[in-house]
Amino acid sequence: MDIEALKSELTYKAVRSSGSGGQNVNKVASKAVLYFDLENSKVFTDKEKQRLNEFFKNRLNKQGILVLDSDESRSQFRNKALVTQRFLTLIEEGLKEDKKRKPTKVPKAIKQKRLEAKRKNSEKKASRKKPDID
Repeated sequence: MDIEALKSELTYKAVRSSGSGGQNVNKVASKAVLYFDLENSKVFTDKEKQRLNEFFKNRLNKQGILVLDSDESRSQFRNKALVTQRFLTLIEEGLKEDKKRKPTKVPKAIKQKRLEAKRKNSEKKASRKKPDID
C-alpha cells in the first residue's frame, strides 16, 4: 500500500469546533474533517476495495465516502495529523487478513476423566437416596 498516494486522495475540511478554546472556538475553524472516496480510489485493487467496503459498511455514507473528524486539539494542524493517523490505522486494520483457525480435538484422556468424574458424582448422589424396600 502506497501511503503517499493514499494521502493524496484524501480531502480535508476545517470547521468550527466545540469544546475548549474560549472565545477562540467562535472564531477559528480548528476541527479537521477527512473525506475519502473509497469507490474512486486508485490505490486499492477491486478485492481490497470490497474488503474495505465490508469493513467500513457502517461508516460510509450513501455516496461511498468515508468521513472522519477530529476536534481533540485546539490546533487545526494537530487535528489534521490525528485524523490522518486514525484513518491510516483503520485502513491497515481493514486490510488485515484473518488468521485461519486450526481445529483441535479434545484428547481421549480428558474425555475419560470428565466421564469418570460424572460417574463418581452420580454414585455419590445415588448413595444419598433412601433405600428401596420391596
